[in-house]
Amino acid sequence: MTLSTISCLTTLALCASLALPSLFLPQDPQKNPQDKGEAAAMAQMMQQAAKFTKPGKHHKELERFVGTWTTQTQLFMGGQATPATKGEAEFSWLMPGRWLKGSWKGEFPMMGPMEGFLLLGYDNFKQSFLFTQVTSMDTAMLHTEGDMDPSGNALLMYGTIDEYLTGEHDKMVKGIYRFPSADAMSLEVHDLPIGEANTKVFEILYTRKK
Repeated sequence: MTLSTISCLTTLALCASLALPSLFLPQDPQKNPQDKGEAAAMAQMMQQAAKFTKPGKHHKELERFVGTWTTQTQLFMGGQATPATKGEAEFSWLMPGRWLKGSWKGEFPMMGPMEGFLLLGYDNFKQSFLFTQVTSMDTAMLHTEGDMDPSGNALLMYGTIDEYLTGEHDKMVKGIYRFPSADAMSLEVHDLPIGEANTKVFEILYTRKK
C-alpha cells in the first residue's frame, strides 16, 4: 500500500468518524449543537480536499498534447547536431482531464530503433506538473517535475538521471516542452552539469498529424 493510498484512506476514515455519530443523534441541529458543529467541520474538510482533488486550469493545459504526431529527433554534442531521425508519438487521456499517457517510437540518432512510454499530469497539492518515462533503451525510470513559464508557451521540468557509462548518480537534467503553435511542439533535454553553454543533449520536434 502506497503512502498516497494511506493518506486517502486516513482522510476517508476521518470523514467517517465525523459522520458516524450523527446516525445516533437527533437530526435537528437546533436540538444538538455538537452535531451541527461536526457537520460544519466535515463540510469544511471536504471543501478543502476538493481544491486538491478536482482538475483545474493546469489540467486544461494538458489538452494541447492530445493527438498523434510525427517526430524528428536530433542529438547535440558540443552544440553540433546529428542528422534528424523520424518517428511518431501519440498522447491520450489515461484518467480523463487528469493524467495523460504518451507513447513514441522511431529511430533514435546513433542508437537505432527505440520506443518509450510516459505519464504526464498536474498534482494540485505539489503545485507542479509531473512527468515519468521509461524506454526500451535501458532499465531506468526518469522522473521530472516543474511548471509552465509565465508566457504559458513552455513547460520547464527538472529531475535527475544516473549516468551508468560514467558511474555518475543523480545528475541534474532539465526538460523543456515548447509550444510554438497548436500543431507543433518540441521537447529539449539539457544536461545541466555540462555548464552554462551547450547543455542541450537532444531535441524532439513534434508536428501534429492531420
